[in-house]
Amino acid sequence: MENRNNVVTDILHPCYEINHISLKVTATPSAVCVLVYSFLAFLSLLTVCGNLLVIISISYFKQLHTPTNTLIMSLAVADLLVGVLVFPLSMSFSLSSCLYNNNMFCKIRDSLDVLLSTCSILHLCCISVDRYHAVCQPLTYKSKINGRVVFIMIAVSWGVSVLVAIAVVQTRSINDECQDTCFIDVIIANSVGALFSFYLPVVIMLCIYMKIFAVAQRQARSIQSTTKSGATVSKMERKATKTLAVVLGAFLFCWAPFFFYITFQPLENNLAPIHIIEILAWLALSNSTLNPFIYSFFYSWFRSAFKMIISGKIFKENFVNLNLH
Repeated sequence: MENRNNVVTDILHPCYEINHISLKVTATPSAVCVLVYSFLAFLSLLTVCGNLLVIISISYFKQLHTPTNTLIMSLAVADLLVGVLVFPLSMSFSLSSCLYNNNMFCKIRDSLDVLLSTCSILHLCCISVDRYHAVCQPLTYKSKINGRVVFIMIAVSWGVSVLVAIAVVQTRSINDECQDTCFIDVIIANSVGALFSFYLPVVIMLCIYMKIFAVAQRQARSIQSTTKSGATVSKMERKATKTLAVVLGAFLFCWAPFFFYITFQPLENNLAPIHIIEILAWLALSNSTLNPFIYSFFYSWFRSAFKMIISGKIFKENFVNLNLH
């Protein structure tokens, strides 16, 4: 494959055909294209429904009106918008096609993608900070993590995301005008954007969750020395390990390959194959689908709330003050 200044000769995409250095939707989509886009449409619907359930649950039931759940609801709003806006736009104007085109729709897609994805990641970081204080400093948790602090966390997450999105998209636009002379600017933009959108939050989350796990182990050993119940300790340690593994594992699995690519790709002369770029982009976006399950479905009170919403009970009677189990 040659660079964007020359004709692309070996791009393969199930839904696009080559038109010099641009990609356009093929008039006769293949069976693979239909299957892929059907799956992506289902993923978009699942993202919207899962996050909508979280938003309705936290908004409706008073028991869920807590600072932690306020963070989770803001995260769900960002992930909901990923499902409503980024998924459809990415299906219509894919990442690979926008590499060779920088029209208005590609700029809108890129800006929303960077903004909402960064916002989602920063919210995960804020939730890890909240969990740290809840587990490691329970006596001062309510005084340190109150409504005002949570509001600041949410405002910073959205504000930084907007700034990163503007910086990344603006730099890409400038690069289209000056081509090779902006090579250094692109590297800096990709590095700085990835630093604030991924690497820094990852380091913070890793440090925090390692600390939480260490504290959980100490608490488990303390219980063991008090109750002499090895079974209880083993169960607590397994649960803590499983929860942290799922949270960090899903996050890194979805986002790490994509950010590694955009960080080091400018150093290469050629772009990766189109299907690789597409897979990395969609894998990253799928984290917004997983978040409702990871941060909400694991809790019994959320599961109870979801059942009541899906069954339509909340529309028949007033369950605002219901004690969820």
